[in-house]
Amino acid sequence: MKVWISITFLVLISFFKLLAQRNVRDSVISSPLIGVHYGGNWTALDLADRYGFLNHIGISAGYKTNQNWYWGVDGNFIFGNQTRMTGLFDQLVDDYGHITDVNGDVARVLVFPRGFNSNLSFGKLIPLFSPNANSGFLVHFGAGYLLHHLRIETNDQVVPQLELDYKKGYDRLTTGINLHQFLGYSFLANAGAWNFYGGFYFQEGFTKNRRTIFFDQPAIPVSSKTRVDVQYGLRIGWYIPFYQRQPKDYYFD
Repeated sequence: MKVWISITFLVLISFFKLLAQRNVRDSVISSPLIGVHYGGNWTALDLADRYGFLNHIGISAGYKTNQNWYWGVDGNFIFGNQTRMTGLFDQLVDDYGHITDVNGDVARVLVFPRGFNSNLSFGKLIPLFSPNANSGFLVHFGAGYLLHHLRIETNDQVVPQLELDYKKGYDRLTTGINLHQFLGYSFLANAGAWNFYGGFYFQEGFTKNRRTIFFDQPAIPVSSKTRVDVQYGLRIGWYIPFYQRQPKDYYFD
């Protein structure tokens, strides 16, 4: 994950150095686009067996050419609070239905879906129903890397069976490649900072379990089959185009 975050950061820095001519109202321009976005996603197929609704918060760096082709990269932090797996800690529960910490006190154990993805994208902007030739329907697709797991928290309490490497027996770490598609609308203002996009987002992860044993199911072999982890929902974002300042006109007698 650290590697992909570093790559995304380096790409962002490089895009800040790119410049393009500005004439949004009258012509199609090329421009680097740096953005932030939020996505709300429902889960389907194998991922729906583990988690419910998931949020994406991410950053993107892209480039729109003077022929309205688009390519870019984005990275997303995935989080939620809906876990559909049951019985994860049944073997840790005492006769009173409690999990106790190292001091014998009742422990509060929290679990949350967490993850990360990073994608390369390629697509096309189609200037329909738009105020200028640089706005319109945006379609792009691509591929990348997906990681998701279960975050286990005991706050300030210490539960020996859920500390350090023992968490790995429960966290369901899963990684693999993913494909994505986006269909929406992109708006570049003639002037000002109102530059945004929004639309429908789809992602299909082809992943594998990365743990060799699940402590809650020690007698059941961990599946080595490829999973199909689907997310779909809406994404909205705001971005900053970087334009070169237009040269001033000089007149000589």
